[in-house]
Amino acid sequence: MIQAFGLTSNSRKDLPPAVDDVSFEAPAGRVTALLGAPGAGKTTALRLMLELQQGRGLTYFKGRPLHRIAHPSREVGVLMGEVPGHPARTVRGHLRMLCAAAGVPVRRAEEVLEVVGLVSLRDERLGTLSRGMDRRLGLACALLPDPHTLVLDAPADGLSTRESHWLHGMLRAHAAQGGTVLFTTAEPKEAARAADHVITLEQGRLVADQAAAEFARTRLRPRVAVRTPHAARLAALLAKEARTAHRSVEVVREGGNRLSVYGSTCADVGETAFRHGVLVHQLADEIGDMGPGAGPFPGEIAEAAQEVRAGVTGPEPGELVGNEAVGVAGTAVRGGQAHDNPPTPSGSHLRGERAVPADRRAPGDQTAHCSPDPGSAQAAESGDTALSPATVSGAHAPLPPLPPPISVRSAPSPLRPLRYELRRAAGIGTGFLTAAAVLVASAFTAALLARVGHTPQARLLAAWPRELPLPPAALGAGLLGALAFGDEFRHPALAADRGTVPRRLGLLTAKLAVATVAALALAFLTVGCDAEVLYLVYGRELTEVPADWPALSVSWFGLVAGCAWSGVLAAGVFRSTTAGLAAVVAVPVLVVPLVQRALEGASVRAATGLPARLREVFLPQWPFGGERYLVGAVRVIAQPVGGALALSLTALLCAYLLTTLRSRVR
Repeated sequence: MIQAFGLTSNSRKDLPPAVDDVSFEAPAGRVTALLGAPGAGKTTALRLMLELQQGRGLTYFKGRPLHRIAHPSREVGVLMGEVPGHPARTVRGHLRMLCAAAGVPVRRAEEVLEVVGLVSLRDERLGTLSRGMDRRLGLACALLPDPHTLVLDAPADGLSTRESHWLHGMLRAHAAQGGTVLFTTAEPKEAARAADHVITLEQGRLVADQAAAEFARTRLRPRVAVRTPHAARLAALLAKEARTAHRSVEVVREGGNRLSVYGSTCADVGETAFRHGVLVHQLADEIGDMGPGAGPFPGEIAEAAQEVRAGVTGPEPGELVGNEAVGVAGTAVRGGQAHDNPPTPSGSHLRGERAVPADRRAPGDQTAHCSPDPGSAQAAESGDTALSPATVSGAHAPLPPLPPPISVRSAPSPLRPLRYELRRAAGIGTGFLTAAAVLVASAFTAALLARVGHTPQARLLAAWPRELPLPPAALGAGLLGALAFGDEFRHPALAADRGTVPRRLGLLTAKLAVATVAALALAFLTVGCDAEVLYLVYGRELTEVPADWPALSVSWFGLVAGCAWSGVLAAGVFRSTTAGLAAVVAVPVLVVPLVQRALEGASVRAATGLPARLREVFLPQWPFGGERYLVGAVRVIAQPVGGALALSLTALLCAYLLTTLRSRVR
């Protein structure tokens, strides 16, 4: 069950709030429709319920607010807007990635694909799906953790009639199993047909809370839809027979060859057309929307429709008068909306079938309640009506307490972050294309440097010209690291209901681990490809292994892995792939000169004799000459590039932790 109390959005400037004090319930085992015209506040109400937008109010899902639920995606399945995901990812890969995020077995992806009928399209890219298939995938994402509650924003918008019927059948099946379903729509006929309960919003306020049958009876009207090439003649014949039989029938010419007949049946209309030889192309029962301007809302409807019998003066029924059609009752009808309803009293505050209490009305709707006071009796005796200012303003009445504020909360962290990150990184070809481009660029650069000459062996194998701040492998590793966060900020995939992937330490550790493995693999492949190209083009003399290869290897792998980490951290802090790559380039361009200036001076000391001092500090001997690798790592940090990289990583990590802790405090 969903219970919403006092949902109120924050108003901007002098504009009224998009949602003003909306309270309703969506019971379990039933389908509830939130109905309203575009701009009525339906989506804003859902965002307030899901804590995606700041405001006031309180929403319980099975008796608990969303931020009190340990795993919200397992309790509430949400579909709002398009399916968030990378357009190059496959349908099955997208669902498997979400399985790792929700902590459910991967076989659940195959199960929901069968449920929504996407088994044949499981290898299709998200960017190639049609509107109907996108809606099916969105429903599959919502059903993936098997939630009890479904919250859908305009799920049938833009779908064909066949797809809409399928979608509504799925919602019915979920409710029949005891689940709660809440969806928004702007079509009254869809609400009456697909829902068990209809909640109507208008201009951000609750105006009706009804069962679907009562809603259809009070808001919708049955009619007979007729298509005939002789629409004007058939309209006149139906109006004439209605006057003769003293029946109240409205005939509306809706343009072209279409008629809408209110107050009659298909049998009566068909018999009239048959007797007079009128060709009919369509004859069907329909439900017509009375529309927002058709009269008062349910609960205010009175039995005020008066039937006008034969002999009423005025235009003939069915005859067009300007842009209006006159029915049998002598009522002007525009687009199927009757205008014979009595005007709603200006002081009426009835909404739907429930009277709105005084403490739930908007400030502009307050009415004065006169309480007896000593002066009132005297005023009545003198023939004057006197109200004290305190009574009129309601100063003596206690002010109702405001609903609690709603804070925007971040999405939950993946329950299986490492598995999620592996599937996220391997699910699209961006990383593989980047690695291939790096290998080609590095091999070409190495061959060109060998032809020019005057390049040390170590830089030649790394394809690192002195004129460039970083080699292609380091730039590629930084780009792969930046894509770890930037890709998800552009195409949020973790939780369709809660927005983008959050900055959590567990997820950061998984991203750093995957980025490190990818960077090390890219560094190893780069050196191997460069050596192979140099051997094929110039022979064996350019592929000899340097004598100090352990220290050089540590330096090389440390540089590439550090660039990958810098890209991950910068993209996580600034939420941008471009910012992540810019941080990688900024290390040698901006930070290195600063470090060089800081290290200039007589206080600089070399790291000579470090292995002997390390043996003195650490009693156990280093196995297999491990001190050489440690010395190599220290020498990397002692170099300007290494020091600048270490300094940048420290600053980015501190910024990441600061933003993460600040978001948790909020």
